[in-house]
Amino acid sequence: MSYDQALEKTRAALQQEGFGVLFEIDLKEKLKEKLGVDFRRYVILGACNPPLAHETLQQEIDIGLLLPCNVIVYEQDGGATVSAIDAGKMLSVVGNPNLEPTARTINEKLRRVIESL
Repeated sequence: MSYDQALEKTRAALQQEGFGVLFEIDLKEKLKEKLGVDFRRYVILGACNPPLAHETLQQEIDIGLLLPCNVIVYEQDGGATVSAIDAGKMLSVVGNPNLEPTARTINEKLRRVIESL
C-alpha cells in the first residue's frame, strides 16, 4: 500500500488496540529544517496504551524513560514499511521480571496492529 494509506491505517489500527498517538515526528520535515537535507517520508508515532502504561509504572516508576511505544512508517520501494518496537526487549533493560507479562501483552497488541495492515 502507499505511504499515505499505511500511515492512516496504522493510526486507526493503533486506536483499535487501545493506543493513542501522543506525538508524531515527521523526520523528513525535521531533517530538511535542521540540516537542509532531503529524506524519504518517515514518521515516528509515539503510541501509548494508558492502562498498560499505568500498570507498568506501578511495577517500575523509572519506566517512563522507555515510554511511549514507538511505531515507524516510512516510504520504501514505492510502498511503505511499518515497524513497531519490541516491548519485551525494551522493558528488559530495567531488569524487572514483573514487567514480562505486560511486555507480552503490548507485543501481542502491536503484532495485531502490524498484521492488520
